[in-house]
Amino acid sequence: MMNRYRKGRRYFNVEQHFLIGLFLFLSVAAFGQKLKVSGVITDAGTGSSLPGVSVTLKNSNQGTTTGFDGKYQIQANENDILVFSYMGYRKVEITVKSETLNVRLLEENQKLNEVVVIGYGSTKLKSATASVTAVMSKDFNKGNIVTAENLLTGRVAGLTITTGGDPGSGSTIRIRGGASLGASNDPLIVINGLPVDNNTIGGSRSVLSSINPSDIESFSVLKDAAATAIYGSRASNGVIIITLKKGTKTLSASLDMNMGVNTITNTVDVFNANEIRSLIAEQDPTLLPLLGTANTDWQKEIYRNSISSNLNFSVNGMLFDKVPSRLSVGRTLQEGLILTSGFERSNASISLNPSVLDNHLKITVNANASLEKNRFNKGVQGTAITFDPTQPVYDANSPFGGYFQYYKDNNDGVINKSDLTERAPLNPVADLLQTNSRSEVKRIYGNVKLDYTFHFLPELSAVLNVGLDKSSADGFSRTSDQNPLSQADGRIIGSSTEYSNEQSNNLLDGYLAYKKAIGILNFDVTGGYSYQKFTNKRYASNELLDDGVDSSPVTNVDPDLVLIGFFGRTNFSFYDKYLFTFSYRRDGTSRFSEDNRWGNFPAAAFAWKIKDDFFPESKTLSNLKLRMSWGVTGQQDIGQANLDLYMSRYIRGLPTSQYIFGNTITNIGIPQFRNENLKWEETTTYNAAIDFGLFDDRLSATVEGFYKESKDLLANAAISDGSNFSNSGFQNIGDFTSKGIEFSINGDIIKNPKGFNWNANFNSTFIKTQINSLALGQDQFMGSTGSGTGSTAQIHRVGYTPYSFYVYKQIYNEAGKPIEGAYADLNGDNTINSDDLYIHHNGMPTVSMGFASNMSYKNLDLSFNMRANLGNYVYNAANASRAQYNLLRNSSVVSNIPTSVLDTNFQSNEAVLLSDYYIENASFLKMDNVTFGYTFKETFSAQSSIRLTAGVQNVFTITNYSGLDPEVFENGIDNSITPRPRTYLIGANMKF
Repeated sequence: MMNRYRKGRRYFNVEQHFLIGLFLFLSVAAFGQKLKVSGVITDAGTGSSLPGVSVTLKNSNQGTTTGFDGKYQIQANENDILVFSYMGYRKVEITVKSETLNVRLLEENQKLNEVVVIGYGSTKLKSATASVTAVMSKDFNKGNIVTAENLLTGRVAGLTITTGGDPGSGSTIRIRGGASLGASNDPLIVINGLPVDNNTIGGSRSVLSSINPSDIESFSVLKDAAATAIYGSRASNGVIIITLKKGTKTLSASLDMNMGVNTITNTVDVFNANEIRSLIAEQDPTLLPLLGTANTDWQKEIYRNSISSNLNFSVNGMLFDKVPSRLSVGRTLQEGLILTSGFERSNASISLNPSVLDNHLKITVNANASLEKNRFNKGVQGTAITFDPTQPVYDANSPFGGYFQYYKDNNDGVINKSDLTERAPLNPVADLLQTNSRSEVKRIYGNVKLDYTFHFLPELSAVLNVGLDKSSADGFSRTSDQNPLSQADGRIIGSSTEYSNEQSNNLLDGYLAYKKAIGILNFDVTGGYSYQKFTNKRYASNELLDDGVDSSPVTNVDPDLVLIGFFGRTNFSFYDKYLFTFSYRRDGTSRFSEDNRWGNFPAAAFAWKIKDDFFPESKTLSNLKLRMSWGVTGQQDIGQANLDLYMSRYIRGLPTSQYIFGNTITNIGIPQFRNENLKWEETTTYNAAIDFGLFDDRLSATVEGFYKESKDLLANAAISDGSNFSNSGFQNIGDFTSKGIEFSINGDIIKNPKGFNWNANFNSTFIKTQINSLALGQDQFMGSTGSGTGSTAQIHRVGYTPYSFYVYKQIYNEAGKPIEGAYADLNGDNTINSDDLYIHHNGMPTVSMGFASNMSYKNLDLSFNMRANLGNYVYNAANASRAQYNLLRNSSVVSNIPTSVLDTNFQSNEAVLLSDYYIENASFLKMDNVTFGYTFKETFSAQSSIRLTAGVQNVFTITNYSGLDPEVFENGIDNSITPRPRTYLIGANMKF
């Protein structure tokens, strides 16, 4: 009998129930069965396959990427959702229905959708109201990049970077020319939310020399006050935000290697041995007996071809199957062109980026450690120019380690140091090799950032960022006992100077961020608090390597520098067309007195997406946006030695400054300069810009104008006698203005994924600055000529550009040759004196330009970078202080001089030192780098590749400047005689 049971008005027998249950079980089993989903990802426009597309299972950590053929494979259940994402393309989510799933991705407006990191947050470029330029890793400069800032050289309008020729050399970085006369003009540098100190620790090449460039993901360059005012007190010179690479879910590894040979490009033209013999016979025959028989090129002797290498390894993936992570290690070795100079850096970093509490709490942990080793040269380049080329490098009979040296037989066989008129220069090769100057710098920096989105209010998030930057340096400089300066009074002693330095930088930031969309209005509000503390401790000692009495060690502990800030920012967007930004920061610094300690820094910006109103249907014009901004920023960085100028300060006298009371010796306290009225330097900036894009932004450009006014300028200026405890000190002395225009354009000139591609970027900047007022209208003199005590060639004067050249107007003969000591009587008093000095150009270029080109054809790629400066003038101090015949005699020995003396026939450097003849137009065109590469795809697997490269760094320079290099450090005085190397590179990058 069939069993039945009642269910409402329907009846089911047991057999029917069993069959239904079996059907459901099989259905569920089928649904839970894993499928091997595979397919090809292609560009919807061109049909070409897309390598590197991220394919992830939604709401899980499971994922993969496509190979170079665009193919992928992943395990998933039916009805699971796969997420396909790729930079520059629209994200796609597709439900799994079968084992084959081919996807076509649509390209989006990549440039406008790039996320730009700004102060205490981020924004998309299309929503930016301020002047912000983002440079991503794919756009970085290539080649022999040792320090991080050189990834950006020539890439950003308004940003100039000048790097020296020494290994690991630091750079002078300027955004829109800086904003101060005497305080720091360096931009604020922020690494993963941690503002770092621009004061380099003793023994280090620069504040950025310990950072591994391969760990950097992107730069954001903040230029106007609307972008920088959120950083308040340190933002007058702009801000550079460095974002380091983060951990990823997908397992991958990369090994990057390159090696280069550094060669010398140029040296100062001086006379060789035979030429100097002829010149001496003509100019001063009394020196002939002092000449030797050798033929030595001293510059060639102190320089060498050297080796540089970089090795970096990184691995990304899930740690413990839950934590996206990245680990990297790096090693950099750079030998200098000068014999004893060198730079080594070892780096390790780790990044952890877990999300917990259903992704409501995002945790970011970054830890970086570096060990920097330096060997410094002694600075013998000037001696190598002037040392007698008829003397040999080596002398087997010399008591100074087998090196030739000048010395007198005065019972101890060394140079008579007590009679300075008889003192002779040291053999530059011996001076280098007998001096050992080294340092080790250890640095640990990083941060922990907690970003919590409230469960009950997802529009609100709280962010806590704790950062640490701690450095310690130890160094020494030892002079061999075989060096003449280590021998005196019959003793052979040698000497050693040792030093150490400790710095720390502690940060605590906390802020709330609220985002909300209400109809036509989108807005976000950010507000928070920042605390930062800097400490610095220094130790130094000098020791004679004998049993004599040494000088006492000196320990200096600087006062702590504490910066406190309260900040807020609001962004409004109406119809996604009218954008407003308002920000405010109130900053306090321990550097000033209580009356002047706090400063207020507001800013406002407006942007209007004009295209949406006037050209909504245009197919040619893809973007047109107007931006305007205003803001006030501050400045208080006047150096590590000026942390407490508002206080009464005394320093302990040296052993030569003591009182003796009976048998008691008392050190005296010496009062120091004091200024209780010192206050913030403030810069007000106005900015206006138009951003536009054509052909779906294949061509994008920006035209930007700015005007900056700096007031209450901080500078070390003269003080009237008797009014303080010094004749000079830091004061607020005046104001000046800067104005300029920037233009940048980027274009995919040829875009063919299956063939030839060409992307190019060009930028140019025009800047003009002018001093509007100085304290008491008083001129300030600066710019050392490199000869004579206190001799200067530049001036700060109201109505003129800072660091203008202040020289005599040279008179020329009928043949166009300068007449020695003949200058124009500009004031007409029939007397040539300092009243006839005039302002003649300045060291700031009128226009700076940069051009970058990247081309590829299938597996081949070629890139190069070029830069140009127009209208910049340089004072050639190397010639002004050396190229005169009277300098053939150096005390009692022969000296070499530059061959440029043949163009002038000048006899005395004192008579011509301030001639405008030495002010030269140093406009130039440089190719910084050219790199050729070939990529072998799918070498080990679908995701692996090997890219081989070859390139040249510092390829060529086109200029009319007669000195070594027309690109000098700021202000236009060319005292540098260390050439920048030309480097020939080969490299390989392997991805797994």
